[in-house]
Amino acid sequence: MSIQKGPKRNELTHIPGDEGWPFIGRTFEVLADPKGYVEANGAKYGPVYRTHFFGETNVVLLGPEANELVMFDQQKLFSSAHGWEKVLGQLFPRGLMLLDFDEHRLHRKALSVAFKSGPMKSYLGDLDRGIASRIAQWKARPGTMQLYPAMKQLTLDLAAASFLGADIGPEVDEINRAFVDMVAAAVTPVRRPLPFTQMARGVQGRERVVAYFREQIPLRRAREGGEDLFSQLCHATHEDGALLSEQDVIDHMSFLMMAAHDTLTSSLTSFIGELAANPDWQERLRAEVLALDLPADAPMTFDDLEKMPLSEMAFKEALRIKPPVPSMPRRATRDFTFKGFAVPGGTAVGVNPLYTHHMKDIWPEPDRFDPLRFSEEAQRSRHRFAWVPFGGGAHMCLGLHFAYMQAKCFARHFLQNIEVSLEDGYKPDWQMWPIPKPRDGLRVQVKAV
Repeated sequence: MSIQKGPKRNELTHIPGDEGWPFIGRTFEVLADPKGYVEANGAKYGPVYRTHFFGETNVVLLGPEANELVMFDQQKLFSSAHGWEKVLGQLFPRGLMLLDFDEHRLHRKALSVAFKSGPMKSYLGDLDRGIASRIAQWKARPGTMQLYPAMKQLTLDLAAASFLGADIGPEVDEINRAFVDMVAAAVTPVRRPLPFTQMARGVQGRERVVAYFREQIPLRRAREGGEDLFSQLCHATHEDGALLSEQDVIDHMSFLMMAAHDTLTSSLTSFIGELAANPDWQERLRAEVLALDLPADAPMTFDDLEKMPLSEMAFKEALRIKPPVPSMPRRATRDFTFKGFAVPGGTAVGVNPLYTHHMKDIWPEPDRFDPLRFSEEAQRSRHRFAWVPFGGGAHMCLGLHFAYMQAKCFARHFLQNIEVSLEDGYKPDWQMWPIPKPRDGLRVQVKAV
């Protein structure tokens, strides 16, 4: 859909804010401390403010009501495609987040076949085997460990097994490297693929991934019964019974692989990091896992996952403290009003889960790790858009049940085998944007239970 051009600078001057320097605006401040920057602006200007980064004036809307307006979006006021295009358009074109409204609904429905019960059971089997094998390696090497890079390699390998099939063969390392380059390029400041730049490596990575998928699609379509996500998409159909086009399968696979591994690396790292920093909660979750009474080599079932409510609450609390997508861009399709401020169509608009997740009036002592915030009773009194790590509305993350499944499966094997702690006085240093990750890799001490 076409969207009117962004408003002229003087059309937004009624909205409070400070756009900073010409051209660069507030970009460096936003990148240096995204949480501190948005909180300072929220305190100074309130829930609607104007700023300028990445070459454009942006209007930021804060709090649960803003999240509901933008994410639930019953009036189709906000384009996700035109919001994310700058970040993801070159490398992950036409992924689900880069589609809008009816087109998005049709593709989401076609893709949902890959997250139904049968395939999910198959993914659980792949996850279970992959996690058990890796945890056994970690257990055999007690001592200091860099948690983030270890988790990144694990989630990449798990995504390759669940999404591409366990028999992918020697190409897996090359495909994984290509994805790492594509994700890094998505947020590099240099947006053109000039020689020797990260963007050039990202574009080359995409070419490699596209070539691999294009070669594989006819082979997968000729073969029935593959339970991996790629095979599922190769056989997925639209409502009229037509198969997804080859290009659609390529674009959706590229996007889903990226979305699954990078956000899960962040989420699982913060989850285990919180357990290392909160040994009392680590013991409570270990007791829950041991109560499953599963022999070390017993595979997990859906029933086992249901018996881990505390682990799920702890994972949700880790996602509250460090949401894997801390800010979400959109573009207004037409004029709208929020909190008394008129915003013209074409304006770049953002909401900020990281800000909402730390609002003191919703989350007392917001930096404290307390999984009991997610008890049924505690959740009943909260605004339904106060916790939005998976987004909401039509663009709610398609893989959220996959994320819970992987987190609980990981918690079972990890806590059954390993005790994790932090060195005295050590405080991990996190970079919070675009996807949270510890700058120092998050150094933990591991030992066998």
